[in-house]
Amino acid sequence: MVMEASYSCQVEAATTPIVFFDMETTVPNRAGQRFWVLEFGAIVICPRKLIELESYSTLIRPTDMSAVASRSGRSEGITRDAVAHAPTMEEVADKIFSLLNGRIWAGHNIRRFDCVRIKEAFADIGRPAPVPLAMIDSLGVLGQKFGSRAGNMKMATLAAYFGLGQQKHRSLDDVRMNLEVLKHCATVLFLVIFFTPYPFPFYRIIEFQESSLPSVLNGKWQNSSSMITRSRSKGKLGCREETSRKSPPTTLGCQRAVPYARRNTWGKMTGVKDLLSKAQQTKPFNQLLIHTRSMLK
Repeated sequence: MVMEASYSCQVEAATTPIVFFDMETTVPNRAGQRFWVLEFGAIVICPRKLIELESYSTLIRPTDMSAVASRSGRSEGITRDAVAHAPTMEEVADKIFSLLNGRIWAGHNIRRFDCVRIKEAFADIGRPAPVPLAMIDSLGVLGQKFGSRAGNMKMATLAAYFGLGQQKHRSLDDVRMNLEVLKHCATVLFLVIFFTPYPFPFYRIIEFQESSLPSVLNGKWQNSSSMITRSRSKGKLGCREETSRKSPPTTLGCQRAVPYARRNTWGKMTGVKDLLSKAQQTKPFNQLLIHTRSMLK
């Protein structure tokens, strides 16, 4: 029953729209000041085709107008005049809630900043905040997977690295840039994996039953149940929010448990490794490696 529930959650996540969102806020310049939301922007993405299904953005007039700068150092920055006649958070709360609640949230540094601001904004008007089905924080994901190729993990740096233009620090523009940055990073990582030479500790990724080896080595490979490419995880997704924006998170915004079986298979595999090493230069086995690499993607 636990595995069925876990699988059901995975299927639901694979078909649930992903909402990339971003919030522009005031910047406190002295102790005791708080952040005020000035703009909210979001795009709803199809998880299978990565196409934009819906978009929404709005300026938001904060309760404390004195916290908004009368002039902005950025060419497209948000000023006091810009939000003077904007709707309040209470007026746009229904739309924001309907966009976010029960969906997968995605964005750059959202765990540490934007999620906290969402909770604060809804608490200010006495309403429950939306809750995500899962969360993808591109800052955490790219920090662990993409590394320092671009120099640092700032959105502006990553966008410049891929020639995507300058970050405008406006919500809707930034979320669209975020999606494009992720696409480019994913392509780079895909190519790195694709061109990584074999051999590598293959037995740690794919478990062969000894009964399937003869047919493999004789060039009669079949897609049988004796070959296990991945084990379904019994782990649950866990997401937590933090309040600091200064340093990248140390964990992914949404983590998946290690997708390998936890039972002890080393005794079985030691007998198989010798057969694998002897067969590694054979054409059928090389074809198997290529095929299985495509399956793992």
